[in-house]
Amino acid sequence: MKILIVDDEPNIRDLMQQYLKLDGIESDCAENGLSAQRMLREEAYDAALVDLKMPGMDGLSLISWIRGEGFRMPIIMVSAHGEITDAVSALKSGAQDYIVKPFDPEELTIRLKKLVEAQHLRNLVESETRNNREDDKQIFVGESSSIKKIKEIITKISDTNSTVLITGESGTGKEVVAREIHASSPVKEGPFVAINIGGVPENLLESELFGYEKGAFTGAANRKTGMFELASGGTLFLDEIGDMPLSLQVKILRVLQDRRITRLGGTEAIPINARIIAATNKDLEQQVREGAFREDLFYRLNVVRIVIPPLRERREDIPLLAAGILRRFNRQMGQKVTGFSADALQLLCEHDFFGNVRELENILERAVIFTSGEEIQCDDLDLRGSVSLHTQIKNETPATPAEVKSLKDVEVDAIIRALHRWEGNRTRAAQELGISRRTLINKIAEYDLNL
Repeated sequence: MKILIVDDEPNIRDLMQQYLKLDGIESDCAENGLSAQRMLREEAYDAALVDLKMPGMDGLSLISWIRGEGFRMPIIMVSAHGEITDAVSALKSGAQDYIVKPFDPEELTIRLKKLVEAQHLRNLVESETRNNREDDKQIFVGESSSIKKIKEIITKISDTNSTVLITGESGTGKEVVAREIHASSPVKEGPFVAINIGGVPENLLESELFGYEKGAFTGAANRKTGMFELASGGTLFLDEIGDMPLSLQVKILRVLQDRRITRLGGTEAIPINARIIAATNKDLEQQVREGAFREDLFYRLNVVRIVIPPLRERREDIPLLAAGILRRFNRQMGQKVTGFSADALQLLCEHDFFGNVRELENILERAVIFTSGEEIQCDDLDLRGSVSLHTQIKNETPATPAEVKSLKDVEVDAIIRALHRWEGNRTRAAQELGISRRTLINKIAEYDLNL
């Protein structure tokens, strides 16, 4: 960080420079506005501290010139007692803050760092928002240490076709990472085929993966190519692999071992050359211990492991993610939202996002629809839904004998929890509850559940 100090009093300039140096902040000094103009043309500064009263060119004139020339660095006006009215004028001219002499050095550095950080975030957002990409695919972005580590892993495996297992909470962007791996791999020119294991009924999953021959079963009027064949020469992404039934796991294991598949109703083994990337939001090690997932399949999948941390553990990535999402929504909706106010961006960075990137997308889609200005403001952000939901689930405690619930209440609670766990997926929630999907829908209507 480098700061420009503009003050006509040498002792004030020297003191400010020493204060900033104690905090590890580099600075240059100018004794008047004209000197500051020359220095600003020669050097890039992160912020400026400008005295109000100076000979030649005063602080107000300098601020007007800085903004007129398009310099975007934050400015703190330094004023003496009795100059508050002028300080307010400085704020209207383009200064972000003012401080009164004599000032507290610690307070000065705190304000300065806060303004520089806020401007840095806004620059990141704008640069991403103005980047006019033609496609709507999500881009794997982030500057946190955890994301940098993931990028390093992707780089290391870029010349291989090793099987990859991606783990992380729902909504963290596992498919985005899988696509990034594909784009960096030797098979990047081939297809990227994705299937959500949990979203396909168990009785159809095998035929979706392996395909079938004509006449393999009633209704099989023609041969169908499965996902493994479709992904030939590219990547097959098996999302939510933890939901795969045990009966099918042994067949997937054999495919990984032999690199061949057999269509349903067929007898000929067909070689496949697709790279396999699997992902799950479940603890596969725990599932192995419980007998719900085959240990040998786990080791076949877990050749290269990538763990994506939840968004609340990498908040520094939120500005870049928000910028990319905003750009995409602008294109899709024909909007021209330029970015976020500093307060709105700070509010996003402080939010816990228990729904991760998917929740961020939901919040920003609504904000783009309802904002009335060029920038998204705090009032445009509805951050209530996920927090209340998470708090409700987290704060649930077992009922004491004095709090025995009725059968209806127990049933309602079970339905709500199941639907929350499966993000509203009726089929998966019904399977967890051990009832049919139709029965679940009837129960939702019977209890008038607004989910």
